[in-house]
Amino acid sequence: QVQLVESGGGLVQAGGSLRLSCAASTTILVLDEMGWYRQAPGKERELVASITISGITNYADSVKGRFTIARDNANNSVYLQMNTLDPDDTAVYYCNAQYGRFRQYNRWGRGTQVTVSS
Repeated sequence: QVQLVESGGGLVQAGGSLRLSCAASTTILVLDEMGWYRQAPGKERELVASITISGITNYADSVKGRFTIARDNANNSVYLQMNTLDPDDTAVYYCNAQYGRFRQYNRWGRGTQVTVSS
């Protein structure tokens, strides 16, 4: 079973940057799609960005132009570079992996808190 561990969250002022990391317990070459989701208090979990094994990316409209997702196959990791952070970006950020012949497996990390102060 694949395990995902996030790191890199913290407190940052508005306009600042953070880089989140997600380390997988296995080679990510078997993980068809990896992504970052976030959940703010009182809100549903939402997709922030995703990247397929072939490198196709997808971003939420609210983060386009500010966030960048990248895969590092050599280090079995996925990163989320977050720039020009806004207080609305405050949330717990979760790493996600989908894999299997029919993408029937769906794994989550425990999350990392990102807090953006105004």
